[in-house]
Amino acid sequence: MPSTPWTDESGVIVFADGRKVRGRGLSDPLPAGLKPEFGLYLTAKPPMPMSWETRWLRWPDFWLPRDPDEATAAINDVFDRAPHQRVEVACSGGTGRTGTALACLAVIAGTGSDEAVAFVRDRYRPGAVETPWQRRYVRRFLV
Repeated sequence: MPSTPWTDESGVIVFADGRKVRGRGLSDPLPAGLKPEFGLYLTAKPPMPMSWETRWLRWPDFWLPRDPDEATAAINDVFDRAPHQRVEVACSGGTGRTGTALACLAVIAGTGSDEAVAFVRDRYRPGAVETPWQRRYVRRFLV
């Protein structure tokens, strides 16, 4: 049975297929409102424990995930959970790595890989997906 979905909480992005995922920075306070039921955390070191189910993906700041296959599996897991759970994706600042993962989710949801970065910048954060190699990762992302 689906849980109470995200509504207008800060950082929630609605993808082309209607799925909702919250992006945020771990260095920011937890937004008011509903808490996630699952979180994918994109950091160089394991994040602090959360009171909800989590998955950690080793992903250094300004770079790409250390294990591309694990990253694809983790991003697909978020996509599969999003219709039924409140899911968030976060890195330390909430912009580069988080934006990159959100743009990959946009690709899976039906946004063209050449438009996914602009889609996320328009609906999440203007500076999302910070580096040229992160943008290239999104363009080449395979579902």
